[in-house]
Amino acid sequence: MSKRRVAILISGRGSNMTALVEAAKASDYPADIVLVISNVAGAPGLAFASKAGIETLTIESKSFGKDREAFEHKLNDTLVAQKIELVCLAGFMRLLTPWFVQQWQGRMLNIHPALLPSYKGLHTHERALADGVKIHGATVHFVVPEMDSGPIVMQGDVPVMPGDTPETLAKRVLGVEHRIYPEALRLVASGQFKSPAA
Repeated sequence: MSKRRVAILISGRGSNMTALVEAAKASDYPADIVLVISNVAGAPGLAFASKAGIETLTIESKSFGKDREAFEHKLNDTLVAQKIELVCLAGFMRLLTPWFVQQWQGRMLNIHPALLPSYKGLHTHERALADGVKIHGATVHFVVPEMDSGPIVMQGDVPVMPGDTPETLAKRVLGVEHRIYPEALRLVASGQFKSPAA
């Protein structure tokens, strides 16, 4: 079985990256994580990836200023040169332009800390608590130009407990993220789930 070559994009500690890396150690896992790229120098996730024997790169978005596409062209050239087949966003704190998303249509996954289509964007836990929802969770989806709107691969839910704060809820949701992201990547890398748009 030839494993799909995967790159993970991070901006920070990359806890979802860690979950993906751990899952990919299994001999029957259909994806091989060959590259971790951060757009922030010194992101803590880079040290973890290096230790796991994965090649790491920093392509600082800051040095490109407002020219988002110039940064993305450099990023894209790097991914293509490394023969990357699938991209996973794991705490990558940048909005990607339609141009970049188009290059990776049907081949780029993201994880969002809410049950989409509810609570797109930021501050999902605060908003869920403010609305008094009883169930919250996380979603793995394909990336499309509209934020948090791509085809859903997998979701996992958690109960909202009385007395939950955004922090306690976030922690519970993170546990779900770490479970469903590796599973979603397995489905996509093995060809069992294809993006309807791809």
